[in-house]
Amino acid sequence: MTDSAVFVPHFHWDREWYEPFQVFRHRLVTALDTVLATAEADPDFRFTVDGQMAAVEDYLEMRPENRDRVAALVREGRLAVGPWLILLDEFLCSGETVVRNLQMGWAAAERLGGAMPIGYLPDMFGHIAQMPQILARAGIEHAALWRGVPGTVDGHAFHWRAPDGSEVRTEFLFDGYDNGLDVLLVPDRIRHALGEYAEMTAGRWGGDPLLAMAGTDHNAPDPRLGEWLRKASGEERPITVATLDEYIRGHARDEVTAVVTGELRSHVRGNILPGVLSVRLGLKQRMAAAERTVDHAERMNALWSRRDDANFLALAWHKIIESTAHDSVVGSGTDETCDQVAARLAEAAQTARAVRDAALAEPAAGVPADAYLVANPLPAPRTALVEVDVVAAPEGSTLVATTADGAAHPVQLVSQAPTVLSDERLDASQLERILRRIHRRELFGLLIDGYELSPNSLVFHLAEVPDGPFDLMTLRGEVAAAAAAHPGEWRVRTLAQARATALVAVPVPAGGLAAFRVAAGDRPAAPATPGATATADTLSNGLVKVAVAADGTLDVTGVDGTVLSGVGRLVDGGDRGDSYNYAPPAHDVLVSEPTGVDVELLEDGPLRARLRVTRVYEWPEALADGDRDRRGGRTVPTPVEMLVEVRAGEPFVRVSTAFLNRSADHRLRLHVPLPVPVTGSASAGQFAVTERGLTAEGGWGEYPLPTFPASTFVSAGPATVLLDHSAEYELVDDGSALALTLLRAIGSISVNIHPLRDEPAASEIPAPGAQDLGMRIENRFAVLPWAAGWQGANAVALAEEFRSDCLVTRGTAPAGGPLPPDAHGVQVDGRDVHVSSIRRVTDPEHGPGTEVRLAAMRDTATAVRVTGAFTEATTVDLLGRPLAPEPVRDGLDLVLGPWEIRTVVLRR
Repeated sequence: MTDSAVFVPHFHWDREWYEPFQVFRHRLVTALDTVLATAEADPDFRFTVDGQMAAVEDYLEMRPENRDRVAALVREGRLAVGPWLILLDEFLCSGETVVRNLQMGWAAAERLGGAMPIGYLPDMFGHIAQMPQILARAGIEHAALWRGVPGTVDGHAFHWRAPDGSEVRTEFLFDGYDNGLDVLLVPDRIRHALGEYAEMTAGRWGGDPLLAMAGTDHNAPDPRLGEWLRKASGEERPITVATLDEYIRGHARDEVTAVVTGELRSHVRGNILPGVLSVRLGLKQRMAAAERTVDHAERMNALWSRRDDANFLALAWHKIIESTAHDSVVGSGTDETCDQVAARLAEAAQTARAVRDAALAEPAAGVPADAYLVANPLPAPRTALVEVDVVAAPEGSTLVATTADGAAHPVQLVSQAPTVLSDERLDASQLERILRRIHRRELFGLLIDGYELSPNSLVFHLAEVPDGPFDLMTLRGEVAAAAAAHPGEWRVRTLAQARATALVAVPVPAGGLAAFRVAAGDRPAAPATPGATATADTLSNGLVKVAVAADGTLDVTGVDGTVLSGVGRLVDGGDRGDSYNYAPPAHDVLVSEPTGVDVELLEDGPLRARLRVTRVYEWPEALADGDRDRRGGRTVPTPVEMLVEVRAGEPFVRVSTAFLNRSADHRLRLHVPLPVPVTGSASAGQFAVTERGLTAEGGWGEYPLPTFPASTFVSAGPATVLLDHSAEYELVDDGSALALTLLRAIGSISVNIHPLRDEPAASEIPAPGAQDLGMRIENRFAVLPWAAGWQGANAVALAEEFRSDCLVTRGTAPAGGPLPPDAHGVQVDGRDVHVSSIRRVTDPEHGPGTEVRLAAMRDTATAVRVTGAFTEATTVDLLGRPLAPEPVRDGLDLVLGPWEIRTVVLRR
């Protein structure tokens, strides 16, 4: 039995949860005031600030006068801060966001005197497979965590190994991050209680001191803690007070033999609360949109702008990272908390959008105003399908798109805008009121191209790009004179230039720019190869084919002949659970058959073909009154629209679902049936593709439902589904179908009595907003059939193409001028290589550069070639510190190891 103990005073601080952020911050300030006073009064006192700098930043924003006091304790090693900015949910954000979280937290801690070099992850709901590599590549050798550790670990530490082989020694907080509190319940009996606890857990410690985490949620330790522990310490069991860093790196010395590889999602030693993957869908979608927008903004700013918008980008990232907290994006807070998270994510996206658009405005200044600029955010060449507003072709002619090299490209007419915007009759005395609508030259969102003034008639002609000058003062004088000369009724018409919405297929270089113009022409556009076509109930593009079955599901045939039948079957069931855990009613009613099916042809090609399938379902309105184990008998008819789309050149089918949710307490899933049952799945996210089976390891107080997270795609057998945002999935029917959760609607943060969880996850606080009642629920994904699975289908690259549309903006140079030539950005060639970031960086010693982060998404070595406008390259660690120069010969050639994350900085 261990003969010594180390107490680590700390708190765990949920920045927002059952109270919103500012309410919790008020408590935080009081708690850290107590910590500082206790530390300054007791030289032996130590405190660990939960591994997240957000708590420190939030405190110092209210107590800026205490910054020097905090820094002094950090420098003395008595206050452990960082390394994270915030304690995140690792599965509900991108791998790049995880890295930026660590970078921003580390930098903030360094400004106060130094970061705790421990990957402290105390309360996350499971852990991603690549976390050991992320920590190791930042120079961090140790981690500490609680949830998700498998039953094979029987000591207090293990080696946690990432898929690439990186390892960190990991302290297993097997009794949670508050295991020392029970020992402290009666201060006069600490010595006795500690002895009992040491005896009860003796098999876990070996020769290392017992670790007692002395803290819990939202409370500072009692200022008398040091006095209590000094009194309880004795020769037979000495007690030391330390930071978590001091315990792990200074007191725990036993050799660790247990090794765990990959993600930690076991239920055997603690709840991992998997229902957070699917509750409050809108937060997951906003997170993905914000991440994508700031990523694109960084790429555009780095490649095409002379302006360094680093401060705006840092603000956007900070708001995203704040929102990744394990009680934020997960949606397990109150409605007002979740509203605040949604607003923060929206603000992050808005900030990034401003940077992105400003960056594109610079090259757009060289593009004529009657043309468009297309920017490709991906480092691989592609043919972009873009939708633009153009001048309509005269009757009998066709629209042709041309690029700078003179080549003609396909155009598909989508719709034509009305040309008569207003037709009014009024007295001559009222004409002046009409002129008040004009702001310099703008009228109804367009610009006045000209006007016709005749007795008792005024006609405005509007255009997006007008010809010639316009003088509002001259018009006012002419209209006043005409009104005086011709009293009585006038007719005033406002006519817009005939315009149309067109789809254009434009080749764009890797990470590059291309300009194009659409105009009426008599030469035929080059045909799309292969082109998209449609009939009343089928779609095809020569690569993939879709047929709508009588029940509204889809039969999808892939490039290699693989057929997936019944795709899109919807299964709705009850949910009597909460924000943390799904729970079916004991007497559930599943609804999977529609009462009506309608199919409508929307577009028939050649660039894009679309069908809309509308199915009507009778879903129970809610659980039964007074009986949460039954669905109520009253149903509501719910039409579910499914937009099915194929595009020229894409080997997958795009699918979007939408409906107005009028039911409470239910879970809706979309099924992709498999030709033959499978025994496992693979999902991509956070720099890895993780394989999982049909079951999950249980043993604690939570039923181990085999529901799992996926970020960019999920694959089972010959079916791969590309995702727009993080999602929950499960292999159901003994591996015969892949089920994606489209909605999980519940009404409480936690329920006290839960059939699949022994203990409450929180207080039973109502959360009516989590029902999403009256909300339009939309999901977007793509189905990719391929017999050889995700690797054969090239899913890593296709998932990025699906998620990242090209960016389009109108030119601002004088209309009619020549188109600028294509511009090339950074290009990355390599199979199964994910590029998670391209951004501008500045080093005081080496100057500006472009940082590129690569991840090998496969279990074999990968050759990668990077080309662009650079002559030097340096490999850096995940904190940006230089590691080694790389030879550059007309480009950079690298070999990435299996699942390796590599960051390089390119300079001219």
